[in-house]
Amino acid sequence: MKPPSRWQRFYDNDAARKFALILVLAAVWEAYARWLANPLLFPTFSATVGALFSSIASGELPRAALYTIQLLLKGYVAGLALAGLLTAFASATRIGADLLETLTSMFNPLPSIALLPLALIWFGLGDGSVIFVLIHAVLWSVALNTHAGFRAVSPILRMVGQNYGLSKVAYITRILIPGAFPSILTGLKVGWAFAWRTLIAAELVFGVSSGSGGLGWYIYEHKNQLLIPNVFAGLLTVIFFGLFVENLVFRTIESRTIRRWGMQL
Repeated sequence: MKPPSRWQRFYDNDAARKFALILVLAAVWEAYARWLANPLLFPTFSATVGALFSSIASGELPRAALYTIQLLLKGYVAGLALAGLLTAFASATRIGADLLETLTSMFNPLPSIALLPLALIWFGLGDGSVIFVLIHAVLWSVALNTHAGFRAVSPILRMVGQNYGLSKVAYITRILIPGAFPSILTGLKVGWAFAWRTLIAAELVFGVSSGSGGLGWYIYEHKNQLLIPNVFAGLLTVIFFGLFVENLVFRTIESRTIRRWGMQL
């Protein structure tokens, strides 16, 4: 059998293909910015990278990113905990299922950022307001997808678990959760994406909290100072963190669970 060519090996490598696409996009960015010749409107890629490394070296960007990530984790974990409780209630009783479906149809279409003014009234100027809107961003998508996954578990798998005489805890951990995990993982991804966008938007609107600022505030502050390369550097940081979570964290979870279990090609 003829060994694959260098081009074929490159084409079969997901990371290499994506990295090449990023290089092409960076080159297009640089060419367009130089053609436009207006750094206040659209800085070059090289100027943005220079501002990025300068902000990293000064510690300003890492502090902003760390603050945002800590706030995100607080809201995301709290949202997951509430989603777990609501899904457990919905799976145990018909009233709970009706409650979940009703609340989801009411609140899931509501943009989380629209609740920020109310959150400021209820929780004041601080992290509590942002965490509240993050919980709203995470809760409904995770609960809805998890509940739908539980309901879609094959009756054959359910009967196998019952015939083996598994306890309720073992039945949930060995039958229901593995069977519903593709839907659960989809809910986790959607909840993460909603929470990340909501947090950056909330920081842009909400501004500085407790004497600290996150990535959204970093972008807003440098926009006011007309340091546009720094604004783009903040946006790049938001994009890079999103790529990291999607392509490393969730991809690793996916490869070690549903792909290993043969539930996805």
